[in-house]
Amino acid sequence: MVKRIKIGNKFIGDSYPVFITAEIGINHNGDINLCKKLIDMAVDAGCSAVKFQKRTPELCVPEEQKNVIRETPWGKMTYLDYKNKIEFGYKEYKEIDKYCKKKKIIWFASPWDLPSVDFLEKFNVPCYKISSASLTDKKLLKRIKKTKKPIILSSGMSTLKEIDEAIKILGKKNLILLHCNSSYPAKTEELNLKVIPFFKKRFGCLVGYSGHESGVYTTLYSIILGACFVERHITLDRASWGTDQSASLEKRGIEIICNEARLIKSALGNGIKKVYDSEKLVLKKLRMNK
Repeated sequence: MVKRIKIGNKFIGDSYPVFITAEIGINHNGDINLCKKLIDMAVDAGCSAVKFQKRTPELCVPEEQKNVIRETPWGKMTYLDYKNKIEFGYKEYKEIDKYCKKKKIIWFASPWDLPSVDFLEKFNVPCYKISSASLTDKKLLKRIKKTKKPIILSSGMSTLKEIDEAIKILGKKNLILLHCNSSYPAKTEELNLKVIPFFKKRFGCLVGYSGHESGVYTTLYSIILGACFVERHITLDRASWGTDQSASLEKRGIEIICNEARLIKSALGNGIKKVYDSEKLVLKKLRMNK
């Protein structure tokens, strides 16, 4: 059983504070100033890291979708033009890198294609996230494996066989496997949080949770069940434009998760029954010897 993994300056494992990632993803809508506000929100809430999504739209947008006309806040445009409009390039990521260092928060991303891995390597990101959609992309998995960096693997919409095959490529030593339901937002009755202890027993690697539900408390339940890593999307306003906004948390939601997660970890303890010093005075006062 893997005991811990280090990302940046933080250890992740059952004996450490829960690593909480604020998924900014594409909720910045291509606006670097909005992106900075989301980073600030994550820092103020007490998150461990922020995460983005990096794509090469020409490779990631299906051919039949490229010329489909979309209504957007910036007017009508093809789906490919829209994806290019909201995609950050080197200039923006250089600014993100500088800003996160200033704010003392870790950042990383989910690359959706091979050129995006090469792009992120320019910034020496401390780890990689593999999205549920990419779990079966063997070429991408092998490329990320070659970086020799910690890997976070989401398992939404994936069968056990597909997860087995992905882990066979990636290995378990440097892996955090996330239980996930890929619906946006996910229904409470379909979260199936008991998969978390099942994953821990079956795979023997670190296990976390990527939540897409609307609320906060089910994410906290995942920590009780053994998640050492938690990821939630964040937004300034859930009514904002974008497919991920409705399944994202606003400021108060991510604050609750950060605050309560650490209380849960402290309250759970190590599972070894003992009599605490604080109990001994009460013991002396109340217990009658027989």
